[in-house]
Amino acid sequence: MNERVEVIMRTKDSDWVVDQALAGLFSQRYRDFELLVVDSGSKDRTLEMVRRHPHRLVEIEPRAYYPGPVLNMAIEQTTSAIVVFQNSDVVPLDPFALERLLAPFADPSVVATFARQLPRTEAHTWVRRDYAAAFPERGEPPAWMPYSLPFAAMRRSAWREHPFYGDAWGSEDSEWGTWARRNGHRVQYVADSLVMHSHNYTLRQLYGRRFIEGEADAYIFGDQDSLARAAWRTARAIGTDVGAHLRVGDWRGLLLSPARRAVYHFAYRKGHRHGEERIARGDRDASVGQAVVLKSNE
Repeated sequence: MNERVEVIMRTKDSDWVVDQALAGLFSQRYRDFELLVVDSGSKDRTLEMVRRHPHRLVEIEPRAYYPGPVLNMAIEQTTSAIVVFQNSDVVPLDPFALERLLAPFADPSVVATFARQLPRTEAHTWVRRDYAAAFPERGEPPAWMPYSLPFAAMRRSAWREHPFYGDAWGSEDSEWGTWARRNGHRVQYVADSLVMHSHNYTLRQLYGRRFIEGEADAYIFGDQDSLARAAWRTARAIGTDVGAHLRVGDWRGLLLSPARRAVYHFAYRKGHRHGEERIARGDRDASVGQAVVLKSNE
């Protein structure tokens, strides 16, 4: 590729990592880009750090932050044929990450790309295991990972065809990737575009994350969940956790696995049921998911 792209970065209270994320972006060999930052009410030093780099800034109120609609608003303020997304906590790991992310667009059949995410050095064992499954070193990612926005790119024309949804608060990337797959569009996983990104969620944060993912999946797939399925997923995940933790001698992680996986899967179940109920009554208010996420991060 040899054309200008625009990079959209969403920020809020990211001063613990945004300096690394921006340093990684501005050290890329591919230099023909402009940065658009959308900040939703940072109270820390995030914007001070952002000001060290060339950018345009859009500021919104925290309560106005709904991922899909905010992304659509941000893309409307760009003009490039290809738009890049970088989360404020994503750190490119070499100077070629952006170049490699963009290279597949030389094929006109490719409508979007996403990078391989490697966990942070402090990532817990279960996080490492999950990321290894989601973002393999070779081959294709699993079917449940159709697209991932932390470091990704998309043709404007494809976004015009299907803007990000706002029915539920989260999983806007999964919904978009599922739509692309259903409609025969090619989304390319770029395993050699390497970035660092992971979270050691507390149980409370994990609950919020999985609640919104469950709600979103009710909209994306139109299916129903059950307590029996949640219990089976929990038991199966604990079983695979045992092997992962034993291999590295992580006894504390192993002891925490039952509680963590119970929260992980039953929060998903509760969010999914909420989504099912919203769909049944035609409720278009996604604020419950937002409230759950905000409360979990307090």
